Amino acid sequence: MKKIDKIAATYSELQKKMCQILESADDGGKFNSIPWKKEIGGGESQLMEDGKIIEKGAVNFSFVRGKFSPGMEQLLGEKAGEYAATGISSILHPQNPGVPVIHMNVRYFALDNGVSWFGGGIDLTPHIIHPEDAVSFHRTLKEICDRYDHKFYPDFKKWADDYFFLPHRNETRGIGGIFFDRLKPGEQNSFESLLNFTIDLANVYPEIYAGFMRKYGSKPFSEREKKWQNLRRGRYVEFNLIYDRGTRFGLESGGNAESILASLPADASWKTNYIPPKDGFEENTLHLLRKNIDWINFTA
Repeated sequence: MKKIDKIAATYSELQKKMCQILESADDGGKFNSIPWKKEIGGGESQLMEDGKIIEKGAVNFSFVRGKFSPGMEQLLGEKAGEYAATGISSILHPQNPGVPVIHMNVRYFALDNGVSWFGGGIDLTPHIIHPEDAVSFHRTLKEICDRYDHKFYPDFKKWADDYFFLPHRNETRGIGGIFFDRLKPGEQNSFESLLNFTIDLANVYPEIYAGFMRKYGSKPFSEREKKWQNLRRGRYVEFNLIYDRGTRFGLESGGNAESILASLPADASWKTNYIPPKDGFEENTLHLLRKNIDWINFTA
């Protein structure tokens, strides 16, 4: 499992680069470094609160190893004695309802039985969906996927649609993106190719968000839009606490709880039996929170 040491060093450097780009785009907020160490390993949480545009953001790096517990065995369906894992996980919640929430994760997981894989993805959760932004976002992800394998985008886009879904609400969390897991090196995709794929995703992530920050970060917004933002944040909380695998695995493996739960927004709200105004931006957004939209060729 020595490869993982080099991957961890690469991911750690990428974390620093992401924070620099995001701080520059925020033009006011600063990430505070919170190193952590436990028996299983350690990492660094880079947290921003009350930035000019980013209300709460986290760019977390971790590198852990330890015994493969029965709970992890049940969760991952593998038999092994020990595991090692490293990755970057980030989520950004904005002040302005016009700016979307974004999430990114890249990770590498190795077992002492010789099995290893990459996982990750990027997804976008606009509070108010602007179709032209969704089209641009998905085309960017497709271009990166196509550099490595033309099956990646359609497969990983569907995976994101299915994964970032709230069955009890019958709606997607946002407009999706790509999601992948158990991507194992083999004849079709070499170890180097898969590693570079995750590096490209990590590099484009802050650039994508900086674009949204410049476009919407300083635009005025209404109280109605702010209330809607908090309702959508409530849906985000529901997903992360009920369905998110990263949250479950992080807590099961004994990871740093503060880093894991940094994915939650500063504020959120719930309203019983909420019915959106007819033909408003709320209703229009809800109509687009569904699976299998072809954003690459979308026309309003």
